Amino acid sequence: MKILITGGAGFIGSNLALALQEKFPQDDLIVIDDFSVGNFNNLLDFRGEVITADLTDFNWDSLGNIDYIFHQAAITDTTIIDQKKMMQVNVGVFKNIVDFCLNKGVKLVYASSAATYGHSKPPMLEGENEVPANVYGFSKKICDNIAIKTMKEHPHFHIVGLKYFNVYGPRESYKGKMASMIWQTYLQIKSGNKPKIFKYGKQKRDFVYVKDVIRANILAMDGPSGIFNVGTGKAEDFNRIIFELSKNMGLDIKPKYIDNPFIFYQEFTEANLNNAQRWNYLPEYNLEKGIKDYLEWINNNHL
Repeated sequence: MKILITGGAGFIGSNLALALQEKFPQDDLIVIDDFSVGNFNNLLDFRGEVITADLTDFNWDSLGNIDYIFHQAAITDTTIIDQKKMMQVNVGVFKNIVDFCLNKGVKLVYASSAATYGHSKPPMLEGENEVPANVYGFSKKICDNIAIKTMKEHPHFHIVGLKYFNVYGPRESYKGKMASMIWQTYLQIKSGNKPKIFKYGKQKRDFVYVKDVIRANILAMDGPSGIFNVGTGKAEDFNRIIFELSKNMGLDIKPKYIDNPFIFYQEFTEANLNNAQRWNYLPEYNLEKGIKDYLEWINNNHL
């Protein structure tokens, strides 16, 4: 096979590229990234080809024959308010990829987001009460709309959208301020500071470990077309994160509670996984197991 991963130097993309390399060692893997957020250090063990390109004006026909595209590239900074830029990059590029895949018979798996749900009441179910609270979530909702329309018009076309909830894990550090709360909290504790969380730590999120996200992508290669949640199905509050990090770091840490300045902040997210179970996706990592595995990786990589 010839497999392409867009955004392959980023957090999820690099984990996916390395996992595909391990699962399909004889196949041809290609990463495309503009390295605006992704980092070469995420791909030090990658043996495939790396193309540096801006996908907004990329010539997809230059790739030749491709069997699968895993589309992970996007602007993911939810604080960006430049609507034109967000829509041009996230939606415009996605539409071009869908057209290319349709014309060439390429199977497509792409990253959607739980941000499409906005402030809707958990547990979130695909296609219900999706009212995004920011332009990032809106851009992903429009991508999903394009995917749904394409599925109806071309029922034999393989396209899978994965609505990632709050992903954390190895190789996210280069995301900077957009890295997970778990990574940000770890850095605060490591530096000897009390970790700051919004009052009073009772906000809940569906924190999903990146290894489960990667497994979902690989399962989607041969699963049914559709748009599916990828989370744990169990929300955890922010105080629990500090407890699990402290436990694994051998510390007894108390948080510093601060006001939340973001009016569009999602207070509570939790995935309904009934549809994802159609193709045998169930998370293998709860928060306790995920944080333990993550900290082991951090220690082994001297971060």
